[in-house]
Amino acid sequence: MSHYQFDLYLGGDTLKERINQLKEEKLLPLYTATDLSLLKDAEEVLIKNNLNFIEVTYRSGLASEAIKYLADSGKLIVGAGTVRNIQTAKNAIAHGARFIVTPGLCEEVLAFCQNENILCIPGAVTPSEILLSMQYGVRTIKFFPANIYGGLRAIQALKEPFFDINFIPTGGINDQNMCEYLADEAVTAVGGSFIISENDLIKNGKAYSTKKLERIVEKIN
Repeated sequence: MSHYQFDLYLGGDTLKERINQLKEEKLLPLYTATDLSLLKDAEEVLIKNNLNFIEVTYRSGLASEAIKYLADSGKLIVGAGTVRNIQTAKNAIAHGARFIVTPGLCEEVLAFCQNENILCIPGAVTPSEILLSMQYGVRTIKFFPANIYGGLRAIQALKEPFFDINFIPTGGINDQNMCEYLADEAVTAVGGSFIISENDLIKNGKAYSTKKLERIVEKIN
């Protein structure tokens, strides 16, 4: 079995640089698209708040189109989330996704992304899943759903034996508990739709979403 090299070249940056950038920004927005006309607004809200990442989830039939729109725009580092199989991973990458996030551990997707030089952040919550991820050279995992699998206390316990693993908790993270997670050095970033959501854009508009995210960014910096 081959392994990721930590300085692997990834289309203009390296794995280490990309993870470091995410650690600096501290937030990984999860976005489910059901209306493509709102993507420009979502993009502008993130850019105005100096956030460069977006994870478009495969929880709607428009995910691939949304990824393509954002990738073609070129203003954000676009990834695909809720990737549960290799077919979805291939589709996402073909439409411009630059990183893949899986809700659980899928070795087939890990191996594929490794061969394609695409960053993959697998879901892993148990020591066995983390160990298996490490066999593919993974050093950053998605801890999901964080609120169900023990939250910060679980991460703090896991980081003792897995001192070289970075965690991105999602699920149950919000603007009330995000700082507690981010205060732990093992946490690279927190993810969730609380950062920006299509629902907020529909109900409250771009100005509200921009101001809301501005308050979140101020709180973590």
